[in-house]
Amino acid sequence: MGGTETMAEQLSLFGSPEPEQAPVKPVRTAEQAKPEPAPEPIAAYASVVLDIPTRALSEPFAYGIPQSLANEAQIGSTVLVHFGNRAAAGYIVDIASGLGELQGNNALDPSRVKPIETILSKPLFGVEAARIARWMSREYVATLSECLRLFLPPGGSPRVVKGDDGAWTVERPAVKPIQNRWVMLTPEGFDYTPPKTAVRQRQLIEALQCGPVTTRDLNLLYNSMSATIKALEKRGVVVVEERRAWRGCNDQTTLSSASGKAPVALTDGQQQALAQIERARLDAHGDVVLVDGVTGSGKTEVYLSAIERVLAAGRSACVLVPEISLTAQTVGRFRSRFGETVAVFHSRLSAGERLDQWDMVASGAARVVVGARSALFCPLSDLGLIIIDEEHETSYKQGSSPRYHAREVAAEMARRYRCPLVLGSATPSAEALDRCRRGTYNGVTWTRVEMPERPGHAVLPMVRIADLRREFAHGSRSMFSKPLMEGLERVVERREKAVLLHNRRGFAPFLMCRECGCVPTCNHCSTALTYHERTHMLQCHTCGSSWRVQPYPAPTSRCPKCGSRYLAKMGLGTQQIEDALHQMLPDDVAIIRMDADSTRGKDAHKKLLEQFDAADCAVLLGTQMIAKGLDFPEVTLVGVVNADFALKLPDFRAGERAYDLLEQVAGRAGRGDRPGEVIIQTYLPEDPVIRAVAEHDRSIFTDYDLNQRRDALYPPFVRLVNILVWSANADDAQDYIGRIARLLKRCWHAAAPDFLRAGSAVPQVLGPASCVIERAKDRYRFHLLVKSPVGYHVSDDIDACLKEVGSVRGVSVSVDVDAYDLM
Repeated sequence: MGGTETMAEQLSLFGSPEPEQAPVKPVRTAEQAKPEPAPEPIAAYASVVLDIPTRALSEPFAYGIPQSLANEAQIGSTVLVHFGNRAAAGYIVDIASGLGELQGNNALDPSRVKPIETILSKPLFGVEAARIARWMSREYVATLSECLRLFLPPGGSPRVVKGDDGAWTVERPAVKPIQNRWVMLTPEGFDYTPPKTAVRQRQLIEALQCGPVTTRDLNLLYNSMSATIKALEKRGVVVVEERRAWRGCNDQTTLSSASGKAPVALTDGQQQALAQIERARLDAHGDVVLVDGVTGSGKTEVYLSAIERVLAAGRSACVLVPEISLTAQTVGRFRSRFGETVAVFHSRLSAGERLDQWDMVASGAARVVVGARSALFCPLSDLGLIIIDEEHETSYKQGSSPRYHAREVAAEMARRYRCPLVLGSATPSAEALDRCRRGTYNGVTWTRVEMPERPGHAVLPMVRIADLRREFAHGSRSMFSKPLMEGLERVVERREKAVLLHNRRGFAPFLMCRECGCVPTCNHCSTALTYHERTHMLQCHTCGSSWRVQPYPAPTSRCPKCGSRYLAKMGLGTQQIEDALHQMLPDDVAIIRMDADSTRGKDAHKKLLEQFDAADCAVLLGTQMIAKGLDFPEVTLVGVVNADFALKLPDFRAGERAYDLLEQVAGRAGRGDRPGEVIIQTYLPEDPVIRAVAEHDRSIFTDYDLNQRRDALYPPFVRLVNILVWSANADDAQDYIGRIARLLKRCWHAAAPDFLRAGSAVPQVLGPASCVIERAKDRYRFHLLVKSPVGYHVSDDIDACLKEVGSVRGVSVSVDVDAYDLM
């Protein structure tokens, strides 16, 4: 097909041709002006997904594979194609000898199929990855190209860009692999004796006696050795080889807990968990095992032991952890057990480090991957086990398209690869517990194993509730209750360690004028600004904008509305609590603050944790990042400065999140031989969440929460979809989401008899309405909620509705299936 054809003329394999677009005037180059040669014979046909993230171009298109490219073209290859009047990169997801063999072929005319221009890269993903990407695209109403990108190496694949002169060029990834030059002795070199005056040669040979050394290390050790290496290389004494260097493997840490030494004996709970995982591995059905173990029960040791068996069988394993703060400890444990076969993925790695870790996995040098949710898409060969630690964590839910949940994608991968999925948590999610109660979900078995005890002599900590209402009634105005102050004094006296949780960073949650009540809000978002004392800045935690300000009693303090000087700091932030601790505790007590502000730099989490670990007596103050996974046996006190922040948010999961956070942070205490104590400060001591944590009885909360969800029809009793629309023009956004809501209601009203005959409830549409944060980054936001029966594939209906509504310039839409963020 010629380059001047419109996009409508390239036929989709999945449905009708794309709608007509205005023709684009082609840019004629010198090559185009020449007479066109005879078309090259087509050896096969390929389904190509264009790397253009638009819903209209989500499905694959058919292209011919010329005879000259037949040996290079493989599933996963990035290719250059022409689409309409432009050049584009794409990914091959299927290959067949004839058009009729390609999935979705509707008798395409071979004469209208364009050829692939060239191959831009070797295969970047495999056949199964392409199938999983297609499943994700359908499940999460996302474009197929967005889903395929998850499986690409860091730095992406080649892109096609249009230059100022109108010519299309291929832009290669900027991140490149690096090579190290290794020097080693030849067999003859071991017998070589340098002349007495050749001091440098003797130094080099002595350095190489124990094995190969990089030229970089030799130059650091002996200054420049280049001339000596060249001289001995000419004589055949040494040989120099170039080997691929793996950046990101030098995560050395002094953390005492970063060790994976196997215990002498496993507890009964650990043995039962391992037995269930082994059963699931041998059955090879993709079954799920939920390890429901109290904090400190040794779940990590279960993971390590299970991976040992998988590696012994010649397969590989993937381990997901929720927070970057877990990386130093978790990676230390895994590398101490499995050596350099462990690759690491998290957001604080540089682009080069991420590429090298990805290549380690692709080459087979690494057989265990540890990382955040993106680690799930690493190119592990023969995947034999997937582990998701702290499976209840909301950080496993992707916040941008495709809005997948790592637990659901992992379950689909486990089913396809026929390997076990292990979920571990002290506070399992409502969805996981419900599936275990049912016994099966999506055709695989879900089994729950309890681990109710801690190894050795460690016991669960005693939890005390400090009623802030009584404290206030007795005249206390301190941020610390009497029990918490006494607990901190005991920690200092015994030279132990404490952890304090306050899930509000900054100095004060907001400023408020004491005369007119004005609260400074962001110019771009409908959120109050948080005050940061260290920098004297008001910062928006939604868009990141900031303004310099001086609150009362500074002479320049001014209310932006009435001009009053009395612009006061309201509420507590971690910076303010840090200042109070410095005033209250002796100077020899290390006070370490961990929040989003103090951990911006590379390796900041690891350095702060190492500082806490090395201190004789210390207090670790932080937000939710300190609540999970940290294992410090010297911590005997955990304090929660205010447990009420998360309890009353307008979200049906608010109680579950608050319970998870409090139970997890409480589990940081008493993990060694010394007993632990937890003090929770609250104005709501009778709340089911607080009572459940205080009595170590999860059912107090879960029974109440499930009844609430059942009555209001929320997950796990339904599937929840949040459709969000935003635009700089509020009327445009409101009109667009109104059209979506009307179309969905009409669709399901017409299909109501079919649902009733099948014994199923009809999907419900709630809204549309303004979001809780109505304006963010100068965009007005509206959303609607869809509640559909469990087991009904609501994504297909929503996708069809969006295609019918079409797109509107300046209006964006996102679909969040199994939504977690309703704000």
